[in-house]
Amino acid sequence: MTYAFFPGCSLAHTASAYADSIGGVAERLGLELAEIRDWNCCGATEYFAIEQLPAYALVARNLALVDGDLDQVVAPCSLCYLNLRKTQRALDEGETLRAQVDDALAAGGLSYQPGRLSVRHLLDVVVNDVGLGAIASAVVRPLYGLRIAPYYGCLTVRPGGGFDHPEQPASLDELLRALGAVVVDFPLKADCCGGHMTQISAQVAYSLLRRLLQNATDRGADLLVTACPMCQLNLDAYQGRVNRHFGTSYHLPVLFFTQAIGLALGLAPEALGIGKEIVPAGPVLETRWSAEPPPAPEKPRRTQRPRRDKGLPMPTARYVRHD
Repeated sequence: MTYAFFPGCSLAHTASAYADSIGGVAERLGLELAEIRDWNCCGATEYFAIEQLPAYALVARNLALVDGDLDQVVAPCSLCYLNLRKTQRALDEGETLRAQVDDALAAGGLSYQPGRLSVRHLLDVVVNDVGLGAIASAVVRPLYGLRIAPYYGCLTVRPGGGFDHPEQPASLDELLRALGAVVVDFPLKADCCGGHMTQISAQVAYSLLRRLLQNATDRGADLLVTACPMCQLNLDAYQGRVNRHFGTSYHLPVLFFTQAIGLALGLAPEALGIGKEIVPAGPVLETRWSAEPPPAPEKPRRTQRPRRDKGLPMPTARYVRHD
């Protein structure tokens, strides 16, 4: 099946490793991702906070550019996914807004057709369309020995009617298990990384990042895996600043979920963009990644209680009646 693909701005720059791994994994899994021609930035969070009508029109242009033969739009970036999905639903449900947006799109010879498209996150497509069974059968080098904390971030699973539970998501957990990894229990997996707060209040941003890094470290994670370029950037690029600010010593590599898939499918780390991250994943992969599955935990043995040869003890004192 072919999907319209909205890459988003980050894949060409800070998340180029994501782009590398998406290309390799899509080919192996038979995913056809047709990039939307002449797409534009989704506006991130700032534009919607300033003026909504131009923001909706900006995002709607991308939806209007989708080839008429395609009805599903896939975004690998969680913020792009949020904006595209929010706009698609708002235009499908709001006649007044749709008319206003269409007036703006008409300047470029475009219009939005309500009800034609659905917007999905790449993680959703991989887990639910390709399927965990098909992915597991394609694994040639399972991620044995790697203790991975799955990190969804606050946007991937939050749009209304999304593909996973908004507070306790499980799709990435299940995917990583299908790849052979040890998935650590990570209670903060859907908490916010701070987003653009690094540019507004470093103190707040570093505090949020520290919570995530500490929780993953406490759970014994070797690395974090995410489905969001902003989350990967913040946790990777600002980890050193968090250490200096709080006097901590976190050293957790942060990879994209497509990089984890690619490794398990036997693709070369360099082809997946591994090595572009700031906190290097190489040492963890060299020392923790095992060729053999971990031994199954032993079941606790039940202690056999000695059998009683006699019945329950009976009272021996005689009852004396006092008249």
